[in-house]
Amino acid sequence: MSGPTPEEAEILDFQAHCDAFYPPDAVSASVEQQRRWYDALCAAFDPGRPEGVAAEDRPLGAIPARFYRPAHVSTDATILYLHGGGFVVGSLDSHDTVCAELAQGTGAELVAIDYRLAPEHRWPAAFEDGWAALSALLAQGRHVVLAGDSAGGNLAAGLAVRARNEGVCGIVGLALIYPGLGGDLASGSYAEMAEAPGLSTADVRYYRELYAAPETDPVAHPLRAESLAGLPPTFVSAARFDPLRDDARLFAGRLAAAGVDVSFREEPQMIHAWLRARHMSPGARAGFAALVTELGRLARLT
Repeated sequence: MSGPTPEEAEILDFQAHCDAFYPPDAVSASVEQQRRWYDALCAAFDPGRPEGVAAEDRPLGAIPARFYRPAHVSTDATILYLHGGGFVVGSLDSHDTVCAELAQGTGAELVAIDYRLAPEHRWPAAFEDGWAALSALLAQGRHVVLAGDSAGGNLAAGLAVRARNEGVCGIVGLALIYPGLGGDLASGSYAEMAEAPGLSTADVRYYRELYAAPETDPVAHPLRAESLAGLPPTFVSAARFDPLRDDARLFAGRLAAAGVDVSFREEPQMIHAWLRARHMSPGARAGFAALVTELGRLARLT
């Protein structure tokens, strides 16, 4: 690997394990092969659901979904989780234990959805699936915290922007984990971390082109929104060694400038997709604990 890299031995070991399943040049392979690699990687880092969390697959409206319920529910808010994967890979299974652990740690029911993927379904398919799921939860009278990592963070932020624009009520929080929000691919962390381990700027460009969202659409690229005023209380988590880092920094800064209740945390030794390293890396473990705390706080703002 070239360019700036972490010093934490455990996160470097994590990346070496990832490279054994999902090579750095994976985007040069077919989408079908990329999905096989990603599924194998996810299975290798799956510790199993924690005891006491029930999970049930059932549709949310017309959208495939998995409902997680911890043994002790301590809030009436529901977390709607959108998984990462560049809009190209990922599923209910890829983030299963992440979602189960978040439900357990926050004491909140969590719903994950299986949105449509590119290139079979380009923009706005994934977003519209997220909107349909959100609308179904709100129609049930639920208070919702939107959450997601990477591409899922993009979708969560876009849903919050559209809901704000349309005067939709019921969204009580927003949590974004190393989100891609439409930043300039030629500057900032996209230049500094262009060859970062786990995700390169070239990879980001590939995923954007495959997803084919309009560059100027503020729902597809929330950093392009004219104003972020009126968004719900938000937690933003960035990874230091990630081309997407400055998307998170800029979004959090703009939220603060707009008067939104925002908490920002940058993991100093982390790379993109560190969620999977939460059981082997001290830095990832600390980042995940902070995520649970902040997500739980948002779920109790009802």
